[in-house]
Amino acid sequence: MAGMAMFASNLSSEMGLKLLLSPLNTNVIVRTACCSVGIVLPVYSTFKAIETGNRNEQHKWLLYWAAYGSFSIVEAFTDKFLYWFPLYYHVKLAFLVWLQLPSAEGAKQLYTNHLRPFLMRHQARLDHILELFHGELGKFISTHQAEIQFAKVLLGKTLLSVGNILQQPAQGRVVGTIEGPAEQVETSESEDES
Repeated sequence: MAGMAMFASNLSSEMGLKLLLSPLNTNVIVRTACCSVGIVLPVYSTFKAIETGNRNEQHKWLLYWAAYGSFSIVEAFTDKFLYWFPLYYHVKLAFLVWLQLPSAEGAKQLYTNHLRPFLMRHQARLDHILELFHGELGKFISTHQAEIQFAKVLLGKTLLSVGNILQQPAQGRVVGTIEGPAEQVETSESEDES
């Protein structure tokens, strides 16, 4: 049993390394891996850290989300150019893994060496901008209360309709099939006369 677990561990590590280093014709697999490694795994790990109350794990994942959020902001402005570079998503995947690796403590290094000094230096200006943003957001919400209420009602009705559709049994239909328009049987005058 232990031998099988070790084989599976080595196999997954080898497959991950091959995936990371092999230039693929499509980036779909690597982009999916980036999403899984960068978001799905950290969300679950953050959930576990919160639920167990482990302060060290909570701190670790707060640092990760600060680093990941900062990276996402930079990527939002540079992605249109960077994705043209060969192996961009491979490098991104390696970066996301580095952020999370306990042995590398990438998120902690990025936060301590770059993000924290930047935020400390610009904290007063950022607080002022945030305060202005919250004020404008409050004005916008109070001004557009009717539209917001309409959107909430519309969204609620839409979700209710979708829920009802999903809960209805397939009434004689095979799930996953595409149905065309229902056939209509028409009797024409010529058929009635014959």
